[in-house]
Amino acid sequence: MHILKTGFAALALCIGIAAPVLAEDQIVPSGTFVDQFGTSFEFQPCGEAGTALCAVLTDLKGESATQDNLAFVGKQVIEAEQTAPNEWKGSLAAGGLSADATIKQVDPDTVTIQGCRAAILCQTLSYDKAS
Repeated sequence: MHILKTGFAALALCIGIAAPVLAEDQIVPSGTFVDQFGTSFEFQPCGEAGTALCAVLTDLKGESATQDNLAFVGKQVIEAEQTAPNEWKGSLAAGGLSADATIKQVDPDTVTIQGCRAAILCQTLSYDKAS
C-alpha cells in the first residue's frame, strides 16, 4: 500500500488555473507508461479541446497490489489540464486518496510526475513508455 500511496502522490495532479498552452513541438503522453515498481497507467488526451490529459490505472505490482488498491485497476484516476507546453496539472483520485502534482512529458518515451500531499510532502517519479 505504501508504494501505491507514494505512486499516487507522485502521480497526482493539481487542477491548473492557467489556460492551455499549445506549441508546435508539443508532445502529449499517449499510451502505457510504467514506473520502476511495475505500476502502469494508460495516458491519453481528453477534454473538450483535447488538450487535457487523462490516465487509467492499468496495472499494480508488488506491495501496492492490495485488495483495496486493485479495485482501481481499469479506472480513470487522473485528469489534468495543460498549463504549459508538455506540462499538465490536475488531480489524482482513487477512493479516499488524492494528491496534487505536475506531469511533464520529458521526451516521447518518458513522463515525470512530481506529486505533493499537504503541500510539503513531495516526490518525483519517472514513468517510461511500455514497449
